[in-house]
Amino acid sequence: MLVLNTLAPVFLLIAVGAGLQKSAFVSPGFLREANRVTYWVGLPALLFSQLVDSLHQANGVQNLVGAAFLATGLVIAAAGLAGWALRVPGGSLGTFVQGAMRGNLAFVGLPIIFALPDAPVAGGLGLHGAAVLVVAPTMVLYNVAAVIVLVLSQHAFGLRMVVPMLRQLATTPPLLATLAGLGFVAADWTLPRVLAQTFGALGEMALPLGLLGVGGSLVSLRLGSAPMRPVAAALLKTAVAPALGWLVARGLGLGAGAAHLLAILLACPTAIVSYTMAVELKGDEQLASATIAWSVIFSVGTLAAILALG
Repeated sequence: MLVLNTLAPVFLLIAVGAGLQKSAFVSPGFLREANRVTYWVGLPALLFSQLVDSLHQANGVQNLVGAAFLATGLVIAAAGLAGWALRVPGGSLGTFVQGAMRGNLAFVGLPIIFALPDAPVAGGLGLHGAAVLVVAPTMVLYNVAAVIVLVLSQHAFGLRMVVPMLRQLATTPPLLATLAGLGFVAADWTLPRVLAQTFGALGEMALPLGLLGVGGSLVSLRLGSAPMRPVAAALLKTAVAPALGWLVARGLGLGAGAAHLLAILLACPTAIVSYTMAVELKGDEQLASATIAWSVIFSVGTLAAILALG
């Protein structure tokens, strides 16, 4: 029942979002605009408020963040090798690697984690707080790595990469909210109650509205007529990545709870924003779209297995 009660609300909300968009119950731009509000307002509020609440208990979480970074690096390397083996063209290789690496941590991972009991994970920190402390820097890593692999697949390494990478980072609300939260705690400030309640309410809006937006975005995605490459990228994302996350966490001496948390986050489907990034940086749009769609399909089984084993 734990698996059903945890996963069903998340994927049902995604299905509701898809149904609302497909049936034209909402206008074509409604969920897209709602997703924009979530990305720019709700999610930063959630990250900021959770960081302010949890950072003072962050002892022991550094190894968990390090495990997430190391596992992501291994997935990037594995995706590069798989792309070479599958003879993915150079211009599409960055899209392939990004699809295998960049998970939807905010709008799929966090809702799943927040549906689980807030048991201690690391250094006395609860599961929910630990998840936020891992998600925030990992999303920054995703942004940096995505720009690098997409630009490298189009151009040789050089100064040309710097401008798009800096532009992407400067306009990434989760990064700005993370830096604000770190600065707030470093200054030893206390968030006034009225602001804490406001940020809390905005944060509660982020997860369900984000899931509806994911569903609405899936309606326009295409599985593609040549599935081998997107299927391979999706399997790397939803099966290989969580396995590597678990092995890395245990290899670094982290407990079963921390390894379980990392496996859940790394099993999340490819982030919808990876399609936008592929379009903006002249990647392979069809490969990006199909990878997202296949990863959503595969992630249901993978996440169910991880929750059942945990």
